[in-house]
Amino acid sequence: MRKKLTEYDFPNDLKNMDINELELLSYDIRDFLISNISCTGGHLASNLGAVELSIALHMVFESPSDKIVWDVGHQSYIHKILTGRADKFCTLRKTGGISGFPRISESPHDIFSTGHGSNSISLVTGLAKARDLNGEKYNTVAVIGDGALSGGLAYEGLNNLGDSGAKAIVILNDNGMSISKSTGGVSKHLSKLRVSKGYYSLKRNVKKASKKIPGIGDNIYSGMEKLRDSLKYVIVNGVIFEEMGFTYIGPLDGHNIEELSRHMELAKNAQGPVLLHLITEKGKGYRNAEVYPGRYHGTGPFDPETGAAVNSSDIPTYSDVFGKKLVELASDDDRIVAVSAAMTEGTGLSEFCSRFPDRTFDVGMAEEHAVSFAAGLAKGGARPFVAIYSTFLQRAYDQIITDVCLQGLPVIFAADRAGNVGADGETHHGMFDISYFSHMPGMTVMAPADGRELEQMMDHALTLATPCVIRYPRGENGDILKERIPLYRGSQIISQGKDAEIWALGSMVKTALEAAEILKKKGIDTGVANVRFVSPADEEKIISSAKKTKHIITLEDNIIKGGFGEKAAALLMKNNIKTKMINMGWPDKFIEHGSAFELYKKYRLDAAGTAERISDLIEGKA
Repeated sequence: MRKKLTEYDFPNDLKNMDINELELLSYDIRDFLISNISCTGGHLASNLGAVELSIALHMVFESPSDKIVWDVGHQSYIHKILTGRADKFCTLRKTGGISGFPRISESPHDIFSTGHGSNSISLVTGLAKARDLNGEKYNTVAVIGDGALSGGLAYEGLNNLGDSGAKAIVILNDNGMSISKSTGGVSKHLSKLRVSKGYYSLKRNVKKASKKIPGIGDNIYSGMEKLRDSLKYVIVNGVIFEEMGFTYIGPLDGHNIEELSRHMELAKNAQGPVLLHLITEKGKGYRNAEVYPGRYHGTGPFDPETGAAVNSSDIPTYSDVFGKKLVELASDDDRIVAVSAAMTEGTGLSEFCSRFPDRTFDVGMAEEHAVSFAAGLAKGGARPFVAIYSTFLQRAYDQIITDVCLQGLPVIFAADRAGNVGADGETHHGMFDISYFSHMPGMTVMAPADGRELEQMMDHALTLATPCVIRYPRGENGDILKERIPLYRGSQIISQGKDAEIWALGSMVKTALEAAEILKKKGIDTGVANVRFVSPADEEKIISSAKKTKHIITLEDNIIKGGFGEKAAALLMKNNIKTKMINMGWPDKFIEHGSAFELYKKYRLDAAGTAERISDLIEGKA
């Protein structure tokens, strides 16, 4: 009778398993993944494709003494299983449970906390150099996907590692399928390499045949080795990795454990940098994920038999609203183009891509390039909407300042997934964008209270001749506001309160309205204002409100440090206004993963917690 995954002593037991046992283990792991992720949600397709790769890694290398760094990290579930965390998988992505990404706080086998792409090669290069400086002997391994390899940082790392000659291994998990379709020259080069196995079989056959020739066989083969590079160029059309200083091995069958472990041993014993190129199938072993890998990249709970989502909603998300509105605008304005960084589907651009393929630019996992590219488009007369998740947009901070703001170009940033994103945790929360956007000269910063206001802001953005950002949260939009006023009128005073006023930003307007109702039952008269604009702030209304009420509370789905609340507090101080103020937002720390609802509740940013804190302030307890 086969063991359950929770009964193994991983990774030690791997060393004593034969190839048949390992292959059976791969089936068990896939069944385990499907069963668990169908309940918890998570990244399914990428992990199904990385089963044999992960098994071979932990057979050949000695984690954690050998350092394995997972790029992006959403394909690290098998790594977690094989390092003793199978019994915790029912808690995946849940509050207090294990993360969907490597986390240094979770296990010594997680060398770095990862979640953003393209950095693994740089990290292992640094580890390798530190090892050599300290006279140590461990191996450093980067596992990177073809999508992450499209990011510029990956090439900075490759260039440095290849030039350094340091002993390090890069494993390229090439499934030809990033979250959105892989784009760019690198993707095309990898496509050629995928069909270049003929070169490697030809080389083996020539060597085998020449060696059989008595007396002169070795000399013949030696002479042919001198033609190695030219042969590769003929068949592979440029061997980019070897030109950068790597010993290139591949393409290999990424689902053949025996072949993988053999070549990993070769890489382990080699001197200098080695790149192993593996061909894998995203979603392997689960038909639904094989056919629709993008749908099962990051999924909520689903029925494993049918693949149908559990508890799905028909209410459009903010991303849906953005995408639909952009199509409407683009139908009337030929200048409008869409730019994304491997996130066209996630940012609601699917219909735009279909309707306007020549006006859609997915540049791959390259946020810095996306922003500078958009600056060029704007300079040339286009009106680019740059749709990127808030957490990834922060990677392009310099380009936003120097290539967009300094030039005064009308680039419109759609910062999707702003604020608390829930289960993906620290590396994916969009809690810093207000802080880093609001101090940029010439940048207009807006946050809608609901989907209809998002549409208003998109209309308004097109009237500006300067850069702007609209930040909005993950998930369903609501119809929060009973009254609609034009954006040119600034902040919206929904209600005024003599005891307190809550100045709420974006999605937190709903929370503020609910908190005001709770406080009303306690006899506390609380008004609510919809901020709408962080920069330029509606200073006149903030000052006017502060003079009419006893307490001002700012509420935002952003870190407090550098946020709207601190701007408002500085404004009151500058004008010598003594009204008591409390700033509510996320504390100065990295916020863990968990359900969005539970995180708001834990940090007292839900309606009940907000009302309680305001009540304490008024009663002198805060």
